[in-house]
Amino acid sequence: MGEVEIRRSRRRKRTVSAHREGDKTIVLVPAHLTAAQEAEAVRSLVQRLDRRDKRARPSDDELMARAAQLSRTWLGGSAEPLTVRWVSNQNARWGSCSSADRSIRLSDRLKGMPSYVVDYVLLHELAHLIEPNHSKRFWALVDQYPEATKAKGFLEGVSWTQR
Repeated sequence: MGEVEIRRSRRRKRTVSAHREGDKTIVLVPAHLTAAQEAEAVRSLVQRLDRRDKRARPSDDELMARAAQLSRTWLGGSAEPLTVRWVSNQNARWGSCSSADRSIRLSDRLKGMPSYVVDYVLLHELAHLIEPNHSKRFWALVDQYPEATKAKGFLEGVSWTQR
């Protein structure tokens, strides 16, 4: 379950809520709750957050399956990575591709972003398996994706706010 911090409030009368701050779960509860009510609220809210995170954060295996689907749909199946995985050490890039070992790495900063954005970055890296640079041919491959412009704009906005 990870670390859970419970914050009681005398001003909070009925609602219980929870959110994540990094690896910590913060649960906000009214001060009048009994220990049993608090324990049930914490259990329920943490489970809900875990389910939401699982939907928003596909596993490496799910990324590999998604890469195969994107390759078939937009690249005629010609991009075939050997590995596709999340990494936590990419802070300047959204993804990277090594043509030599056919590996794709996506920054875990993408986790929780809309699926069309993750798909765009994944397709961008898949295209590098076909065209290793950012040539016109490369961009022609990537720009087949109908959400490409929207995803680029989303990522530019995120990057701008993180300056």
